[in-house]
Amino acid sequence: MDLSTVYLGLALRNPLVASASPLSNTLDGVRRLADAGVGAVVLYSLFEEQVRAEAERDARLAEAGTESFAESLSYFPASAAPAGSVEEVSPRAYLSLLERAAAAVEIPVIGSLNGVTPGGWTGYARSMQDAGAAAIELNIYYLPGDPRITGREVEQRHIDILGRVKSAVTVPVAVKLSPFFSSTGEMALRLDEAGADGLVLFNRFLQPDIDPETMAVAPAVDLSSPREARLARTWISILRRRVRAALAATTGVDGPPDVVKYLLAGADVVMTASALIRHGPEHAAVLLDGVSEWMVRKGFTAVDELRGILAVPADTDQAEYERAGYVRALRAANRSRGPW
Repeated sequence: MDLSTVYLGLALRNPLVASASPLSNTLDGVRRLADAGVGAVVLYSLFEEQVRAEAERDARLAEAGTESFAESLSYFPASAAPAGSVEEVSPRAYLSLLERAAAAVEIPVIGSLNGVTPGGWTGYARSMQDAGAAAIELNIYYLPGDPRITGREVEQRHIDILGRVKSAVTVPVAVKLSPFFSSTGEMALRLDEAGADGLVLFNRFLQPDIDPETMAVAPAVDLSSPREARLARTWISILRRRVRAALAATTGVDGPPDVVKYLLAGADVVMTASALIRHGPEHAAVLLDGVSEWMVRKGFTAVDELRGILAVPADTDQAEYERAGYVRALRAANRSRGPW
């Protein structure tokens, strides 16, 4: 059974990729994921805020001249960042882990940058490349809270950030997208034209909840469920033959059928974090074995044979296609439930 595939120009042994998560924030974690069989690992994200904090500390250190007198280092203000904050792990430590991970495993290790502004922090992508990153995943996590910000401004921010990162590196760059654009397809086309080597669909906004007892906002990070995969599969099936960029599916993967569905829709690779956190890194073998068993039952011998079979045909009017599916679904639901 040939599960090999190509993503961002990288040859992978299979299409299952461990996406950025706490599982990849240690060398042992990266090794466990590689040993479990994944085709590539996306290192946990380095945040724009971390890069800026380190730059500010370096600037204060240089301004104070503390390098001239070793004893004066004790006067340098320590970081007041609380445990668990984005400042807790330094960019230098991140690059060290990236370098050691890339040398320790035989699968590609992809660096992840998470930011919201087209600032100088994007130059850190070059440092990731120099540390051994096979590619860069650009996670633009931006929720415009100011109602005066226009949709076009939000979109342009993505284009500008991508442009800065692409100018800093020679390795492939993928953009992890949110689904919340007025025209997701047009945004994908713009990023494709701007040079994105891959599109990762979709990022999940971690929406906080409210605790009615404490009357406080409660941050929450929930693991995804297979039900959430439908939106990403829809857009992957639409974009499959319309962009040059590789398509990575993420969100909603728990069992082998979820991986198969994404491949049939047209995904080049299928990423997962929640399933590996929920069941352990060794669950990767369960997912891959399940895909292989399904392929045998259906008569496929290679992943390339099934990829995109259910993608929207290139000569189809996407709007009419989706509208027709919407109408069919509602009619079927009405027939099954009968009169109220």
